[in-house]
Amino acid sequence: SELETLGDKEPETFAKIWDAFGPVIKEGIWEDFERREKVLALSRFTTTRGEKRSLKQYVEDIKPNQTDIYYLTGDSVERLKSNPKLESAAARGIEVLLLTDPVDAFWTSAPLDFGGKPLKSLSQGDIDFSLIPLSEEKADDVKDAAGADEAATIALIKDALGERVSDVRASQRLTSSASCLVAGGDGRDRQLERLLAMQNKGPITRPVLEINMRHPLVAAVAGAGDAAADLSLLLLEQAQILDGELPEDPAGFAGRLNALVLRGIAAG
Repeated sequence: SELETLGDKEPETFAKIWDAFGPVIKEGIWEDFERREKVLALSRFTTTRGEKRSLKQYVEDIKPNQTDIYYLTGDSVERLKSNPKLESAAARGIEVLLLTDPVDAFWTSAPLDFGGKPLKSLSQGDIDFSLIPLSEEKADDVKDAAGADEAATIALIKDALGERVSDVRASQRLTSSASCLVAGGDGRDRQLERLLAMQNKGPITRPVLEINMRHPLVAAVAGAGDAAADLSLLLLEQAQILDGELPEDPAGFAGRLNALVLRGIAAG
């Protein structure tokens, strides 16, 4: 209660306390079920809109028809800000929590809500922003872009990737990038899986590859002939790199990329 009062009346002093003890305080969200709601209210977050934002501020500024509080977990704010999974949210002005403390991957795995709004990962499950309008500029970009043949393209990519992914599907997260990786269904958030795997406490499950049907690289797959498999693998490998992972076969990735670049140069 003293911290709540301090946060309201002396935000600068509270900010210093948060800088020193924020990760420790957030452990209470995971460990102290009875006080979880109070600790959530105390917590401050870096978001796509600024630093030391509270969930109260987030909910006050929420977009019309927005039903969830969205977040991404990762290793650094800089990397998260360039994550392609932010694109569709950014195109609609949706604020996203950028969570980089190791404890964030754990407390977000619990079913949580604040102000009646559930917390939802942009790296997990299906995302549907259809009720939240795009900005005028982004709406024009989407309207002008030609889409690929969805069924044929997904079938080709699935065939090329085989057991490397659990599924391939058209993405609602992407507006400009070609592809991204997400956890399927009710699976763990991918950052939590990576942390547990580093401690030998859990396996890495096969991700879902989401593709942007309006991206030229995706549109090229259906008509690429023998190169379709290489393009499909590049879609997976660039998604892995953007997620902070190495491709399974770095030498193969370099070879495929070089071959496609040289083919493009020769055609030009």
